[in-house]
Amino acid sequence: MSSLPTGLKGRAELGVALLLGAAGVLVFLDANRLSVPYSQSDPVGPKTVPFIVAGLLVTCAVLLAVNVLRGGKGEAEGGEDIELGHPADWKTVLPLAGAFILNILLIDWAGWVISGTLLFWGSVLALGSRHYIRDGIISVVLSLLTFYGFYLGLGIALPAGLLEGIL
Repeated sequence: MSSLPTGLKGRAELGVALLLGAAGVLVFLDANRLSVPYSQSDPVGPKTVPFIVAGLLVTCAVLLAVNVLRGGKGEAEGGEDIELGHPADWKTVLPLAGAFILNILLIDWAGWVISGTLLFWGSVLALGSRHYIRDGIISVVLSLLTFYGFYLGLGIALPAGLLEGIL
């Protein structure tokens, strides 16, 4: 037996609408907390884009919810290379999610270069590559390139962590 009311059966898109709306509210609240010094030379300011994004997210959420409640449904994927009846490949999804979670947990302490290397290397392993040494070297190079690319190209310092003073 389903715990959903009969009128809401088959309306999973309402969950997507709820997530869009929640994301819009979070973006709005976060943008509202930005402290911006007053400037007459910049009439737009840094709060404008987050407010626009928040408004668009909430608008999309409302429009999607109205569409679903009126009977609209998303179409099933029609790609020829996708087997719709095949279950999810959890042997790939779980290690890939683990690599992302490990990155989140390690980035502040170990730094981007180490956590990014583990992220890139864990991702290619989860996706089926078995060239361990080559993938490890490429992962280190990618982490270093992104670390210095953000720092030199964008002026954004990613956490150095354990390699502070070396990088």
